[in-house]
Amino acid sequence: MPKKSKFDYFDAFIKQAEIACKEADVLIDAVENFTSASELEPVLKRAHDIENEGDEVNHAIMGNIAIDFVTPIDREDLLALAQNMDNVTDSIEDILQRFYMYDVHFMNDDAKAMAHLIQKSAVALCTAMRDFRNFKKSKKFHSLIMEVNDYEEQADVLYVQSIRRLYTQDNDNAVRVEVWSRILDRMERCCDQLEHAGDIMSTIMVKNL
Repeated sequence: MPKKSKFDYFDAFIKQAEIACKEADVLIDAVENFTSASELEPVLKRAHDIENEGDEVNHAIMGNIAIDFVTPIDREDLLALAQNMDNVTDSIEDILQRFYMYDVHFMNDDAKAMAHLIQKSAVALCTAMRDFRNFKKSKKFHSLIMEVNDYEEQADVLYVQSIRRLYTQDNDNAVRVEVWSRILDRMERCCDQLEHAGDIMSTIMVKNL
């Protein structure tokens, strides 16, 4: 009879979620204490170190999926969740890099608000992930996933409003409009990825009830 894996996938997913939260905290620090793009280099170093932590966990998950005979849930679901969680951390680092690459001269208020939605969503997802192992018995799991979905809906509304503000109130500088449109688009996509992670978890729950 094939042995069950000794690798704890649920602990690894928790670690991925915690890493995403750490990256979101760096994002909040960057938007709330912004002075200039040139001052972001230490922040980018910190963000990249965290992203590397995430890569290590993702590689460990992938490596064990490849060798384990028996996994706690379907391999395809493990792969999908691990990759999506890794993408969340990558996308937050990507936002920080764009502040620097585009040499932004000020921090857009809507970008600040979007960053806080990303952080709140990451925290809710991390809390749900800690309950994921016991999703069959958990009373909080579903409500936490719904909380992530709610933050994504708020991000959708904010994104539409923020882009409209750029084109109606700040349209005297085409480059600035383009830069912030791109950054806000990346931030909204990050919220989408957080929601998608929650959706994958919900699908796994339904498949394994």
